[in-house]
Amino acid sequence: MKLIFRNFLLLSFTLFTLSSCAQREKQTYNPDLTIKKNLSDIELLDLVQKQTFQYFWDGAEPTSGAGRERFHVDNVYPENDKNTVATGATGFGLMAILSGIDRGYVTQKEGLDRLNKILDFLSKADRFHGAWPHWINGETGKVRPFGQKDNGGDLVETSFVAQALICINEYYKNGAEPEKALAKKADELWKGIDFNWFRNGQNVLYWHWSPAYKWEMNFPVKGYNECLIMYVMAASSPTHGVPAEVYHEGWARNGQIKTNFNFYGHPFTLDYQGQKNSVGPLFWAHYSYLGLNPRGLKDRYADYWENNVNHTLAIHDYCVANPKKFKGYGENSWGLTASYSVKGYAAHNPQEDFGVISPTAAISSIPYTPKESMKVIRHLYEDLGDKVWGKYGFYDAFSEQENWYPKRYLGIDQGPMVVMIENYRSGLLWKLFMGNKDVQSGLKKLDFQFKP
Repeated sequence: MKLIFRNFLLLSFTLFTLSSCAQREKQTYNPDLTIKKNLSDIELLDLVQKQTFQYFWDGAEPTSGAGRERFHVDNVYPENDKNTVATGATGFGLMAILSGIDRGYVTQKEGLDRLNKILDFLSKADRFHGAWPHWINGETGKVRPFGQKDNGGDLVETSFVAQALICINEYYKNGAEPEKALAKKADELWKGIDFNWFRNGQNVLYWHWSPAYKWEMNFPVKGYNECLIMYVMAASSPTHGVPAEVYHEGWARNGQIKTNFNFYGHPFTLDYQGQKNSVGPLFWAHYSYLGLNPRGLKDRYADYWENNVNHTLAIHDYCVANPKKFKGYGENSWGLTASYSVKGYAAHNPQEDFGVISPTAAISSIPYTPKESMKVIRHLYEDLGDKVWGKYGFYDAFSEQENWYPKRYLGIDQGPMVVMIENYRSGLLWKLFMGNKDVQSGLKKLDFQFKP
């Protein structure tokens, strides 16, 4: 009887210990959110990169390991979408994880395991002629409609994943056998995207296709906006590639993409879609250039480094001038891009300015404007502090004008910060992507000048 009782106690203790360990394991990421003054620029930059990286590590959708569409600190999700995976955010997150592995934020084995988990999820998730949907249920891999007719392939979001898959392949292709296996998996996924199908028989790429609604979304993608990478990927594909005419006739609108105007003293040669002699939200200078290195990138329409620097400076100068007299705008607080807004969501730009600053705008622009971007980082961290700073880095957006400081994150805004900080510090993702032979062939096909 005593033996049975002792064994019962031992079993109870063991279960309690295991339960406690599991609980501790779930709570291993509890960062010190105390604001530390007088950090050097590189210390502060590393802190921001490391903490924002955790959105895609600790904050990832648990079943798939992929990048969540959004994360709300209050755990309130009006659309019941806490476990919704965003394809674009997943692509950005894959690149962020590579940077985290390279910086030692996680171990090589942890990184390899997580990347395998995400790629296995992507390989089994719904695809439509090789393209993933905009949103995916992270628990099932099934499409979650972005809109009634937007329930099929999204070629733009898919291209953001393709950009990441190429980087993964390049990072691991010469490694040990498990690493080569991951590189092969990434290569096969990217080469399975049927870019040519999304032409709909024309010399342009269409954003959407649905098995139920076919081409009814009717969205031929024409520049200039955030979608340049889609055309580069389509031209680079060795399995389902498109001819150069698709780029020049479709994206470049038979040359009509080219224009000349000045905005806040900065010259532009590209016609920004939806704007009249003005520039778009700053994510247009980020999403396509997480892997595609704009430095030295030129074609018959633009010098893309010059364009992106001027785009960033124009937004900076607009915010400093502050024509609408919003509270808080200035040299230490600038940056307009798509993000949460006081009323829902908005693609903030000079023509749609509601007094909302999105930290990702200035921070993801750090390769273009290092001094101006560091001023914003330091102001947000040291002066605004916990109003805007949390466990996964800076929250998505805020407005001093409206005294509005939501503790919410969006994956598509967190990812570019990690990747562009890394590109500023080491050029890692730019080197990986531009070193790929298929990408080099695609850029040559489109008559780009570039630095491999």
